[in-house]
Amino acid sequence: MFCTECGEKLTLMYANGEGLVPYCKSCGQFRFAQFATAVSMVVTNRAKDKILLARHKGHDDFILFAGYIKKGETAEKAVTREFKEETKLDVVKYKYLSSRYHEPKNVLMLGYLVMAEEGEPVIDEKEIEEIKWFALDEAQSAVKKDYKTAETFLKAALNEIKKF
Repeated sequence: MFCTECGEKLTLMYANGEGLVPYCKSCGQFRFAQFATAVSMVVTNRAKDKILLARHKGHDDFILFAGYIKKGETAEKAVTREFKEETKLDVVKYKYLSSRYHEPKNVLMLGYLVMAEEGEPVIDEKEIEEIKWFALDEAQSAVKKDYKTAETFLKAALNEIKKF
């Protein structure tokens, strides 16, 4: 790890109450880890009996809708923007569920339960191969099991969906 200000190699140093934190000797500053933030969406229909999943180009598995939060954008705006970009459907309502750090991509994922407007999604052909509605019980088996973040958000959403 290197300092984002001066490029000096960072060393781990004890920060009072924080434990071991990367430290720049040149700047005399602790450098806390920086990472991207994204939203992940479990999308349901108005009847709350189906989950919408996407299969991206070059992949065999269905996944939750997700996208990065742009600089200056709120997480809530990212939910509505990303979903509209990928499906051309509007979000009727949404509810924040939980967050989870996704280490493979160094991203803090914010999980949302989203209700989509009625209608057939239009595929964003640059990214997505297929979009499909699944029954609630089918959605769990459609999401690949080693996608721990997606699996965690989906389980949380299924517990909340009837109250949504």
